[in-house]
Amino acid sequence: MIVTVCLSKGAMAMARKKVIVKRIDAIQNLGAMDVLCTDKTGTLTMDHVILSSHCDVVLKPDNGVLALAYLNSHFQTGLKNVMDRAVLAHSEATHHHAHIPDYAKIDEIPFDFERRIMSVVVRAPEGKDRIISKGAPEAIFPRCKNFELDGELSPMEHVRIDELRHEYEQLGRNGFRVLAIASKDVEPKDAGYGRDDEKDLILNGYLAFLDPPKDTAAAAIRALQQHGVSVKVVTGDNDLVARKVCSEVGLPTEHTLLGAQIEEMTNEELADAAARTTLFARVSPAHKQRIIHALQLRRHTVGFMGDGINDAPALRAADVGVSVDTAVDIAKESADLILLEKSLLVLEESVLEGRKVFANILKYIGMGASSSFGNMFSVLGASIFVPYLPMIPIQILTNNLLYDVSQTAIPTDEVDSEEIAKPRPWDMDRSRNSSSSSDPAHRSSTTRPS
Repeated sequence: MIVTVCLSKGAMAMARKKVIVKRIDAIQNLGAMDVLCTDKTGTLTMDHVILSSHCDVVLKPDNGVLALAYLNSHFQTGLKNVMDRAVLAHSEATHHHAHIPDYAKIDEIPFDFERRIMSVVVRAPEGKDRIISKGAPEAIFPRCKNFELDGELSPMEHVRIDELRHEYEQLGRNGFRVLAIASKDVEPKDAGYGRDDEKDLILNGYLAFLDPPKDTAAAAIRALQQHGVSVKVVTGDNDLVARKVCSEVGLPTEHTLLGAQIEEMTNEELADAAARTTLFARVSPAHKQRIIHALQLRRHTVGFMGDGINDAPALRAADVGVSVDTAVDIAKESADLILLEKSLLVLEESVLEGRKVFANILKYIGMGASSSFGNMFSVLGASIFVPYLPMIPIQILTNNLLYDVSQTAIPTDEVDSEEIAKPRPWDMDRSRNSSSSSDPAHRSSTTRPS
């Protein structure tokens, strides 16, 4: 009852700080958390993406690229992400919207985390079917046979591929999230379109999106680190963009792991690497889950903060899953805590509240364990010298009840600042020795009424 009241009181205090606790026993895990893995978008950044530029393969502005991107975003029926909404809301988009009736949607090849591409097929006014694909540049490039520049097609030769790659990497280094746009015209066919049709494409150009860092992100990360919680960024985005954002919020990126590298590692190798890595980029949902398990393998208590469909496996695997009220349903369903405000500052306050709750629980466990041990030891010791039971069962139970009643004030007890300065993991040895501990949380457990 005392433990439950401690947790309930903590949940109420966290609710006042804009945190909804779905699974009440997660509060003690929050107090013990020493590693927080978080997505980049919306947590470190403002989650207000704008389409900054639409350009050809040499980064010159190109309205044709925007037209193709608009068709793709308009006709897709899947969950429209922030970049789709940014394309549709772009100031020049109204001109392209007027031409939508000229096209008929024929098919769609949905996005998945293996291909990292999403395609729609539309019938153009001239009668041909046009496949329009958008996705990560490194995923689009291998599917392209030619690239378009100034209305002319050129083959994707190796030398030119390196030049083109340098162009979009330059955007990434400047903090832009980049999508490549590719297309091709084909003769209409009766059968549906699928992944096999996403080949021999023409690379048309790029879309560059800007999602600036939050003003509060750097301060929140410093506060978490000061309280013993190391922050790691786990994102599906390009590592160049992620490095730029991390540098702006004060996170070092000397140790970075990409999804392709994680794929080749054993669990033990990943556990060693994950402990020193601060940025995981281009990772899939399965990779996120493996990263969580790898950190747990090294006895870390891991929290994960995410809000997308691809975050659900990691939210389930983490000791504390944190989502936000604007997240997709499956992410909220998988989470233990839901923030009403997507901010690391809010989470930092919740961590301290979790440590207060856990400190009070440890007080009760320490006092209860030491008193019960003392009680039983006294009875056993006395039994050696007297030919009868020193205390009958009803006396022992009454004694315990009276002692427990005296501890019902523990949930309202204040906790010293040094007690919540660092993560508070469960320590069996500490509890076992609580009767002789000098720790403030256990000082009152060394005596009991006779």
